[in-house]
Amino acid sequence: MAVAMPPEWARQDWLWIGFPHLAEEWPGFLEPAQEQVAAFANAVADSGQEVRLVVRDEANEARARALASARVTLERRTYGDIWLRDTGPLVVHDNGERRAVRFAFNGWGGKYEMPGDEAIGEEIARAAGLAVVRSPMILEGGAIDTDGTGLCVTTEQCLLNPNRNPAMDREAIEAELAARLGFARVVWLGEGLVNDHTDGHVDNLARFVGANRLVVPEATGRDDPNAAIYEDAARRAREAGIEVVRIPSPGLTLRERMVEPASYVNFAITSHLVVVPSFGSPHDEDGVSAIAALFPDRETIGLPADAVLAGGGGFHCASQQMPAAA
Repeated sequence: MAVAMPPEWARQDWLWIGFPHLAEEWPGFLEPAQEQVAAFANAVADSGQEVRLVVRDEANEARARALASARVTLERRTYGDIWLRDTGPLVVHDNGERRAVRFAFNGWGGKYEMPGDEAIGEEIARAAGLAVVRSPMILEGGAIDTDGTGLCVTTEQCLLNPNRNPAMDREAIEAELAARLGFARVVWLGEGLVNDHTDGHVDNLARFVGANRLVVPEATGRDDPNAAIYEDAARRAREAGIEVVRIPSPGLTLRERMVEPASYVNFAITSHLVVVPSFGSPHDEDGVSAIAALFPDRETIGLPADAVLAGGGGFHCASQQMPAAA
């Protein structure tokens, strides 16, 4: 059996979620961000799936326990930011066994280097009993998305960015993704969302919702700052032979007059539930409904995520699933 990375909708044993603890990452938003992440964890746990909420220290654990339901398990670990999609383990099936792949990590291109973020992925993988294979290539989990057939989408803005792997060209990156994650085909989209601090992670732009089926937002309103980006992504995917489904975007989302990279595409798929971030946009209800229509086998809910976004990400960014054994 070849190495294969399961799609996110495959059965999961549990979901890791990072819990906010750094006030400087959420200036004026730390407490509401904690409340919104806890609501996310509670919703997944209440759906019947195990949740492992990763907390930083005694005070952070006490805050999490005050907000989280008794169904949520707390794990105290050393980590910087909460974005376990990027720093957590990428779990693959290899010859019938699960193992974790840990790529190198450099703080999203050297912009946000924090103690613990380089090690947390291997730490929680080994604590879960997984063997760990390391790759020297710098890669964050939010930079890739797969449909489980060996097809992957990513963005040129991120993976070809000289702040990640300047000595690797497109072909070398594709070869490493094939060797470590089993991706037989990589489809390259262009730019990510405006002001996305991750240099354009694909999980904020386009996500697989089925085999060879990709969801891409479309602009809402003439002032949508990502209109051209959405159209370019949809065109590239279609030209690659991928079925493209369009959903509404949140439209122009501002914080202190700065454009925020708000996206309903940053939804988290769990075994029984799909959780969609909402931002107080007039398009929230339509966005959640459009995603619900794509997952008739699961309940879909929208939860506020504007405070989480203030720290640079969303529910998908803050979580990493443990796929069930093959």
